[in-house]
Amino acid sequence: MRIGLLSDTHSWLDDRVFHYFEDCDELWHAGDIGSSTVAARLANFKPLRAVYGNIDGRDIRYNYPQNLRFTCEGLRVWMTHIGGRPPHYTPAILTLLQENIPDILVCGHSHILHVTHDPQHSPLLYLNPGAAGREGLHQVRTLLRFTLKNKRISHMQAIELGQRK
Repeated sequence: MRIGLLSDTHSWLDDRVFHYFEDCDELWHAGDIGSSTVAARLANFKPLRAVYGNIDGRDIRYNYPQNLRFTCEGLRVWMTHIGGRPPHYTPAILTLLQENIPDILVCGHSHILHVTHDPQHSPLLYLNPGAAGREGLHQVRTLLRFTLKNKRISHMQAIELGQRK
């Protein structure tokens, strides 16, 4: 299962996303989609799993949850927009992590690309794809692409879309 992961589009979608995610089986969006138009473009391209973020309005919140837990290729995934990062999770996320540790925690919000294992919550792999949109303090727009197969993650690629501009 090939996954294309993005976050923080803030109502703007670079057409190169479709090129980079052409071979993906699913797209995951970690919140701050910004508009139902962006969500629809992604969902019409590939199956989309998404959560809403703090800037998302009613239309996005109606169609996508705040937290999404699912299993993909035998791996337990939890996607949320605002989660912090290892070891500095938000209090709510930390409490839930202690109750049920996923294999993969996907967050957005920071606009900073970050991929790391969390030794305090093993076997957790933390993924934040950074920001694909133009809004925010980030300098470079980024995506992640990877493969999930037989309870393993491989072929992790960080993709730079260029300057925020």
